[in-house]
Amino acid sequence: MSQPPGSPNPYGGPPQQPYGQPQPPGIPPQQPYYGQQPAGYGYPPQQPYGGYQQPGGLPPGMPPLASWGARLGASLLDGLMFNLIPSGLFLAGYLPYSKKVSDATTACHDQGVSTGNCDLPSITGANVTLILIGGLLGLAAFVFLSVREGRTGQTPGKKIVGIRLLREYDGSALGFGRAFGRRWLHVLDSIPCGLGFLWPLWDSKNQTWADKMVHTVVIKDQF
Repeated sequence: MSQPPGSPNPYGGPPQQPYGQPQPPGIPPQQPYYGQQPAGYGYPPQQPYGGYQQPGGLPPGMPPLASWGARLGASLLDGLMFNLIPSGLFLAGYLPYSKKVSDATTACHDQGVSTGNCDLPSITGANVTLILIGGLLGLAAFVFLSVREGRTGQTPGKKIVGIRLLREYDGSALGFGRAFGRRWLHVLDSIPCGLGFLWPLWDSKNQTWADKMVHTVVIKDQF
């Protein structure tokens, strides 16, 4: 038999209230913690992290920041799983054609013929097909990883390593647009000589330049 609203709990707990009713006086409402996700969106509710205080002015209660090594490991795993085949197909189509052009250009120079008058080989249909398939697969992988990071903060590589990408200010999910833009901004991290990718080694928030531009951090998901 169900208990009437406000009746004592037979097991010694506080009186039960009907769903959606306010808490009785003297019982403070529960406060959200950093990075808490509401139930009902397909993901299990996260547990509080115990008020861990981060350096660099980040919110209290945030988990420890992920190390540069963990981030590198996640990127390598994602690259092996999603970029190896597209890159291989693209290079298989492009490199043979590029070598033919280079050999023909060298032969023209040896014969004293200017590059503008040099008879260069045309690209074959097989080369074009491999380049297109590799490019399309690479774009599909790029979009897929952006969707995963935008919804859950984790690519498959990040999930294996145990790290998660979140918004810097409140620990919420990025959304597809911000995650997609952040991946494109990694182009700036590679200039010059990959300095932006190395920036987390000495940055107080372990952020790359792309992280700073979109206000994201990478945290340890399991510790």
